[in-house]
Amino acid sequence: MTTAPGPVPLGTASPEAVFDALDLAVRRRLPGRLHGDKRGLRLGPGSDPEEVVRYRPGEDDVRRIDWNVTARSGEAHVWRPVAEHELEAWVLVDDTASMAFGTVHLEKRQVADGVTAAVALLTQGPGNRLGTAHLAADGLTWAQPLPSRAAAHRALRRHRATAAVGSGGSVDVGLARAVRTFATRHPRPGVRVVVTDFVEPDGRMERPFAWETPLRRLAAVHETLVVEVVDPRELELPDVGAVTLEDPETGRRREIFTSDRRLRARYAAATAAHRAATADAVRAARAGHVLLRTDRDWVRDLARFVNGRPMRRVTA
Repeated sequence: MTTAPGPVPLGTASPEAVFDALDLAVRRRLPGRLHGDKRGLRLGPGSDPEEVVRYRPGEDDVRRIDWNVTARSGEAHVWRPVAEHELEAWVLVDDTASMAFGTVHLEKRQVADGVTAAVALLTQGPGNRLGTAHLAADGLTWAQPLPSRAAAHRALRRHRATAAVGSGGSVDVGLARAVRTFATRHPRPGVRVVVTDFVEPDGRMERPFAWETPLRRLAAVHETLVVEVVDPRELELPDVGAVTLEDPETGRRREIFTSDRRLRARYAAATAAHRAATADAVRAARAGHVLLRTDRDWVRDLARFVNGRPMRRVTA
């Protein structure tokens, strides 16, 4: 049973109205997560204590003497603070043909744009910026980092301006190569989000996936979240008789008879196995993983995940 869509009308309203609705939804459902969640580990000017060391005359600030440690040890000790740094976040959005699909309220691409805007709002803070990379059939397109709210506006305007990608054609950059480039182009540690449906041109549904190793390397350096977007018709086949299915990534077509109950059962089992294998691979890479659906309130599901997940420190 599906739930009603949320308050963010991605498919109909103006970008300005969508932004206002999304901003309100994020603030209501993620209170306290918009600011102050990131701390650097490099020592320097800051406000939070990181370590206590012996006082060095002429080098250390006497105002930072830790009197408790000094009294216990009999020697003057000072604490050194954690350095505060601006956070640079990047979102990799799968913009290949399979994302231009939706059978209920939204297309997967629209959810991806909304997620990008939500991430921008979640990482909002003084000096923080968010950049994006979009994966299409002809490669990666990069958009420079912008302040969080400007980046959110950009993402929500994009789904109006972007034309649907046609099926077929050469696909030179797969998800694995895109994640590899995504990890190396901006090496400074920060937040990295990958938004995809995990539909690949080769149709591979079993491990090992080509993107596993690049994702593991990405998550080893950055706070990494994988957002998987699916449509209900990708999970189960409806009983509608004979239909012609087309692979949006390659243009290949195949006729099937959906009234065959055994066929529908095999299809559902195969897709469930693929979802489970994907979740295991993301978890093994030590990245966060949340599944969003086009027929659900994706803001609520994202908020539920973020609220239940401990934040990891991001080194700067």
